[in-house]
Amino acid sequence: MVSVQELAVDEAKIRGAVISGAPLTITTYALPHEVELYIEQVISVFLKEVHREELKDYLVYCVQELAVNAKKANTKRVYFKERGLDLVNPRDYDQGIVSFKEDTLNNIGHYLQLQKEQDLYIKVILQIRNNIITIEVRNNVIINAAELIRIQQKLNWQFNNLEEAIGPLMDATEGAGLGLAILVQMLKKMGLNEDSFIIGSTDKETIARISIPMDRRMVEGVPALSALSAAIVAQVNSLPQFPENIRRVQQLIRQPNANIVIIAQKISTDPAMTADLLKIVNSAQYMLTKKVNNIAEAVKLVGIQGIRNLLYSYGTLKVLGEESADKKVLWDHSYKTAFYAFNLIKNFKKDPEVLDDVYVGGILHDMGKIIFAQVHPDLMNHIREFCDQKSLPIATFEYLASGMDHAEIGAMVAEKWNFSAALINVIRYHHDPASAPAEYRTLVDTVYLANMFCLYENNTVNFDQFEPTVLARFGLTTKNQIDKLLARFSAGFKKELEG
Repeated sequence: MVSVQELAVDEAKIRGAVISGAPLTITTYALPHEVELYIEQVISVFLKEVHREELKDYLVYCVQELAVNAKKANTKRVYFKERGLDLVNPRDYDQGIVSFKEDTLNNIGHYLQLQKEQDLYIKVILQIRNNIITIEVRNNVIINAAELIRIQQKLNWQFNNLEEAIGPLMDATEGAGLGLAILVQMLKKMGLNEDSFIIGSTDKETIARISIPMDRRMVEGVPALSALSAAIVAQVNSLPQFPENIRRVQQLIRQPNANIVIIAQKISTDPAMTADLLKIVNSAQYMLTKKVNNIAEAVKLVGIQGIRNLLYSYGTLKVLGEESADKKVLWDHSYKTAFYAFNLIKNFKKDPEVLDDVYVGGILHDMGKIIFAQVHPDLMNHIREFCDQKSLPIATFEYLASGMDHAEIGAMVAEKWNFSAALINVIRYHHDPASAPAEYRTLVDTVYLANMFCLYENNTVNFDQFEPTVLARFGLTTKNQIDKLLARFSAGFKKELEG
């Protein structure tokens, strides 16, 4: 949450939110002029990061109009309540609205104070996910049917220009809806239609939402980003397959009558792999009461699925390496995410099936970013050439280069390497848990939340940027809960590193 007292625009946080797909939230009660200016600055930086600066003037107007309307709706609630009038009752509404505008303008400080005392807020939320910019203005009063009808009457998309739109609105009631008429024309100027703007309510909030698809121009019948992703994966053909020794063990594991003893014997023939797997098995992931010194005992304790997952992460590390500074940072983040994900499941879900996959899911969730680091700079040059050949905007390349599409890239490579469906879905949806298939939701939710914990710990995201539905599934509702849990997890991870 950004409060009125924190008006310095943090470009690094905005950039981090754009890359991670997390929402940016600005909350206010009174919407003073300095907050309006702050919102304008945040929108400007946000649009610059997503390379759509040309939308700034249109969107600033739309957001300010919606925010002012939200504030007016809040003011109307406290005004009618103070006068003992029922907003839903048509007779009370007609009585109150006659003097509403004049009374509140003459004593606006009083009514704004009432709004704050009753915790009636206005939230502006910006987010880019799945190549769609979403901008919401929320206030925590529920719009009633009569109000919604009045608003819909003013949102007329049939008019071709502003002159046509304002004709029917030239009266003196409630601002006449002129602002909404202009908003519609602004959205049309951006090439949007009525499907791009909705207004409605949940059981707690009224929500006005603008959705703007990014440039998805077709390239030979395929969306540009999909074609570009495919081009990247084609280039990743230069990456070697998993080492032969790992693939041989994987073949044994995939057999219907897989035998733990035979698998252990096969691993034991490779001293380097044996040493590496024993190191992992003795790590905090498995919480063993004593140190395991031989691979046969390790395989029995971990099980076939556990060994399978160990080979996914171990093989990926061997193929992609961690020698560069950039890749080491990415792997360090991945290991911390894995540790946090494992502890989330252990503390909240206690699901043994998910427990087997969640640690390796955390390790591999950002493999798309690691692949970018692995193949740079040759792959980057190839992408530039691809954009030139297909006449794609440079913004498309910049999105991809900054990691915007890394989840899809990682998932496509995971498919090439025959990873399990569970891990492929974790990699693909770790920034977008709502889109994950239902059967993998717990796993994806856990890795998403663990990744957000890491970003929150680094001050890259705020508490308001967590997905409320995911938090609710873990029984987490407050910032204080997150802070206490993260303090425990962070101390545990530090102890693991020291051990």
